[in-house]
Parts: sequence; C-alpha cells; structure tokens
Amino acid sequence: MSSPLSQMRFLTVNEVAEMMRVSTMTVYRMVHSGEVPAIRFGRSFRIPESAVAQWMYASGSGENLNQVG
Repeated sequence: MSSPLSQMRFLTVNEVAEMMRVSTMTVYRMVHSGEVPAIRFGRSFRIPESAVAQWMYASGSGENLNQVG
C-alpha cells in the first residue's frame, strides 16, 4: 500500500531552473517569496514537480506553449 507522498516527484533547484530556462537565483527568489512551494532538506530545497507545472500553467506559460508552432 503506497501513500500519495511516495508517488510525488521532487526536483532540485537546478532542475527547475533548467525546465523554466531561468537562473537558479530566480528559482531561489521564487521559493523564498512563496511563489513556488518547496521543502527544505538540510541546506537544499526540493520542489514538487506538480507545483512547478501548476505555477507555469497559472502564470500563462501553459497557454503560450500551446500557441508555439
């Protein structure tokens, strides 16, 4: 029996920065401001993949991706 938490995928700040094509500092600013939720593990952050997808869609990036091409 698995819990929903065990099925979540977490991304590093570097992975999120690469996905969004921004600097890691931008991702850190978004985490600290609360724009993107993150969990702190020691000195590093992990960001739920679903939170990144929701943030990108809410910011309009999802709509822009559908219009490309």
